[in-house]
Amino acid sequence: MKAGAFSHAERENVALVMPDTSPRGDDVPNVDSYDLGVGAGFYVNATEEPYSTHYQMYTYVTEELPALLESQFNIGKNGLRSISGHSMGGHGALTIALKDTNKSWVSVSAFSPICNPTKCPWGEKAFQAYLGSIDAGLAHDATVLLSEKGGAAGYDEILIEQGADDNFLSGGQLFPENLVEAAKKAGQKVTLNMRDGYDHSYYFIATFIGDHINFHAKRLRSKYAEILALESSSILDFSATTGKEITCKAMVARAPKQPLTLETITVGVPQNGEVRVKVMANALCHTDVYTLDGHDPEGLFPSILGHEAGCIVESVGEGVTSVKPGDQNADTSTFPSVIPCYTPQCAAPGCIFCQSPKTNLCPVIRGTQGQGLMPDGTSRFKDKDGNTIYHFMGCSTMSEYTVLAEISCAKISKELPLQKACLFGCGVSTGLGAVWNTCKVEPNSSVAVFGLGAVGLAVIQGAKMAGAGRIIAVDINPDKFPAAVRLGATDCVDSSNTNVMRSALECAHRGWGTSCVIGVAASGHEISTRPFQLVTGRTWKGTAFGGFKSRRDVPLLVQRCVDGSLDVDHFITHTLDGVENTNAAIDALHGGNCLRAVVRY
Repeated sequence: MKAGAFSHAERENVALVMPDTSPRGDDVPNVDSYDLGVGAGFYVNATEEPYSTHYQMYTYVTEELPALLESQFNIGKNGLRSISGHSMGGHGALTIALKDTNKSWVSVSAFSPICNPTKCPWGEKAFQAYLGSIDAGLAHDATVLLSEKGGAAGYDEILIEQGADDNFLSGGQLFPENLVEAAKKAGQKVTLNMRDGYDHSYYFIATFIGDHINFHAKRLRSKYAEILALESSSILDFSATTGKEITCKAMVARAPKQPLTLETITVGVPQNGEVRVKVMANALCHTDVYTLDGHDPEGLFPSILGHEAGCIVESVGEGVTSVKPGDQNADTSTFPSVIPCYTPQCAAPGCIFCQSPKTNLCPVIRGTQGQGLMPDGTSRFKDKDGNTIYHFMGCSTMSEYTVLAEISCAKISKELPLQKACLFGCGVSTGLGAVWNTCKVEPNSSVAVFGLGAVGLAVIQGAKMAGAGRIIAVDINPDKFPAAVRLGATDCVDSSNTNVMRSALECAHRGWGTSCVIGVAASGHEISTRPFQLVTGRTWKGTAFGGFKSRRDVPLLVQRCVDGSLDVDHFITHTLDGVENTNAAIDALHGGNCLRAVVRY
């Protein structure tokens, strides 16, 4: 707590649990010494009197505390936990992690740890008092434990921070060099950062605690993705469906302004250049509701809506090379994760749109996509009576399975859970790209954002990341202002003006201001302004999918999220299970306090 770790943990969306160094209480035996008794339990199970009854810190940290956290707080299940510590706590973190044989810990790090306690005064004193001899402490010595590994590395990396001016380092208490040497022989990667000018204090920890929380958070996210994937492994044997039609559940839009209907549909075999995917998570976007309400001039019925999803590849048609199904063994790690992209990228040498850095609007399948069909002019969806159901935006992800054009599939890292990755299929990418690609917001510039839905908040987040000096959030609902401020808004304006597209242009800076139109407008709507506004140097632009080239750029956005430099958790305000709950997600979106409702299939 003294090191200010909470703000870093909040950004990384991890919980911090800080157990004590030793048991406490009036009946707990103690000595008048900072390095023994209630000041230093040394994270062992004491066998010697008077300590054996209470000093069972190893069992407390490895068994009792994890069980308590799982049962009472629902955190740390399936080994989704990491361990770190300082000084004696660093010794505890290292030895507990290295002694573990059950994959109880995802990662381990330490600040100024006691690395070779059987060779230092602190360790000798503790082991003699708690265990009866120094030799008994060999089982709790990180350097010895690594020496006994015999070339079997247990972690991808162990991170250690050490102050070069630490008096305990020079005083013969810590011995990080011994640990590093043992690690080399064991084949265990250890990163030891020697920090000049730093001692053993909490100021040292405060300086680098963010690096350690990021270190653990990245590995926890990767582990979490594995857990989610394994939970679905029972349905991932696609050997029975490859090359055959699939029968599954889908929410079908039968008519405008009518609730979606849960139906059993047939999904056809992918044809040349097509990919059939299993949808794992779908986020509801306002464009889906806009179409369902009958405002989309290209809206077709009956259709399967949805275009913001995370999927895995079930099978592919002829000629597909960029993605392929995994080995048919229900091991999720072999199945590619993809995000369907309504803005495709054929990347063909002859496509002037894909080859140009000025646009992302590949037109190769635009004609058939707008007709609700696959590139060959037919649909892959049939209802129970054999009637055609139309595709939507080339995606149709409100179905347990769907078929996509290969050029609409962005293959992404498996390390990000698909219930988060799905957000990059539309709204978040659009908002970020409007800032970074379309408007190219410069450091210290001023940005006004009209409308604070998920896209608007993504614009604010992107503007903050781009270094904008002033970010003005404008909305008719002041309840949205706190979220805007948390993401970087410096000013909030409660406006009753709904003619926002014209207002946004006319408030742009004379001479060089840019206004960017994002999103869709109802059929028949037009925008207008006086020519004077453009003559005096303002630029009026629009953006689709934020100008990102989908198959190239979406994987990069996902990787930034995996690396911890791009947070998206705050966009997910509602989570539901089962495609049949899509109407409930629509109700949540209409409720006014929903940014993204994610439905897990």
